[in-house]
Amino acid sequence: MKSAGKGNAGFPAFEAWNAALGQAAGVVGSRSFSDALATVLHLLAPFQMMNGFHYSTDGRAFDLYNEKIVAERGVIVDHYLAGAYLLDPFYDAVRNGGCDRLIVMRQLAPDDFMQSEYYRLHYASTQILDEIGFVLRLEGGSVGVLSLSRVGTTLFSVEELAGLKAAAPVVCALGERHWGSAPRLSLHNKTAPATIEHPLLTKRELEIVTLILKGHSNLSVAAVLTLSPNTVKVHRRQIYAKLVISSQAELFRIFMA
Repeated sequence: MKSAGKGNAGFPAFEAWNAALGQAAGVVGSRSFSDALATVLHLLAPFQMMNGFHYSTDGRAFDLYNEKIVAERGVIVDHYLAGAYLLDPFYDAVRNGGCDRLIVMRQLAPDDFMQSEYYRLHYASTQILDEIGFVLRLEGGSVGVLSLSRVGTTLFSVEELAGLKAAAPVVCALGERHWGSAPRLSLHNKTAPATIEHPLLTKRELEIVTLILKGHSNLSVAAVLTLSPNTVKVHRRQIYAKLVISSQAELFRIFMA
């Protein structure tokens, strides 16, 4: 094991990792924990932003850690919590359960995610290029996701993802100790969960709208709902006719305004 810099296969040197990890473990529960944890994670892979949200069992989203946003807070936090979280692949992954402790955006995103209005407004506007998340199991069945984002640089490499995945158990354990009580603080917020609904649309049409807004192509919608692509096209035309619109951008504005 090397004594400084990076060890084998891009992992940090044992001494540097232990020192940083010990520092973070020693300040769990204090305001300095987040910075100490970021220092630990930077040893595994450089990133420009660390932030997090947690999701209650009834489908609401709350702020977990968003103290040092390097992009526009209105987009990253306010717009997200107002309802855009419903379209987040991370939200889908943790709500469905059974996901790994480390989740990778580009491995979860639908096939047309980068052409979706959600991507254009939430990612492209902030120059977030890649994102990974540590999944935290919090009190009361809530789930948190602590994200690391690359802003306008390069994707996380295979080696970096391997290092982050290997470290996920200890990172999540520390995160759960620090943020575990966050769900209790959210009980005072009685805001109803955001939903995608419209009085003119049937249940099936709302299912299709939801998948379209998340970035699924017609073929992907067909596969998820076990329909034929032609049936999806017919539903999509009917949806647009009922709402008197002609584009996904208009669809997004109706449901996510």
